[in-house]
Amino acid sequence: MDINERIAAQALDLIGVPFRLHGRSRTTGLDCVGLAVLTAERAGVRIDRLPAYQLRGMSLASAEAALRSAGFEPVDGAGQGDLLIAQSGPMQLHLMIQTRRGLVHADAGLRRVVLMPLPSPWPILGRWRLSISSIEG
Repeated sequence: MDINERIAAQALDLIGVPFRLHGRSRTTGLDCVGLAVLTAERAGVRIDRLPAYQLRGMSLASAEAALRSAGFEPVDGAGQGDLLIAQSGPMQLHLMIQTRRGLVHADAGLRRVVLMPLPSPWPILGRWRLSISSIEG
């Protein structure tokens, strides 16, 4: 199983975990950033500390810079374990993880991590994958 398949499998394993803003724990809860970080770490990749962020108002450029600094790179085409940036509302970005079964994300309204069928109901602004150098380093 490659790293992207491991990330997808870890995301599926976290379905049902409670939602918590800025959460980073399976026990106490996750938000969409925490879900991305925890799935990568559980798949065997250490993610360095991410910059502070807010629920609304973060620019796409800031989100992309944070993903690059965490070891992700933009990609074309769809694949398991990809991290998608979506615009889930006005001035609101959201991260989701693609799996063979659909998209896993931390849903603030449902208050838990959920699996949602493809396609995304929100516009996808970017697709990111862990870079080889971050996996090897």
